[in-house]
Amino acid sequence: MSKTLTRMDLSEAVFREVGLSRNESAQLVESVLQHMSDALVEGETVKISSFGTFSVREKAKRMGRNPKTGDEVPISPRRVLSFRPSHLMKDRVAAGNSK
Repeated sequence: MSKTLTRMDLSEAVFREVGLSRNESAQLVESVLQHMSDALVEGETVKISSFGTFSVREKAKRMGRNPKTGDEVPISPRRVLSFRPSHLMKDRVAAGNSK
């Protein structure tokens, strides 16, 4: 069974590791996530060294196909969020799989 890391888990880690109160830890995590979200909404790139890069890409209008019916359907232009892990993160995840 896989576990999901949540905001609460991050707040608890800050509480244990940094020593802020639980409330301050939760506020710090919320503040960091809000800054990241705001930057992405503005079209900025968010790069976290040794972790990865979050960026927003503009996708053009294109034709798609309904897999059920085979009909061609226009897909409207949109902004999508992408994440590119750093080489260190890729290596760390790969090493975790080989254990």
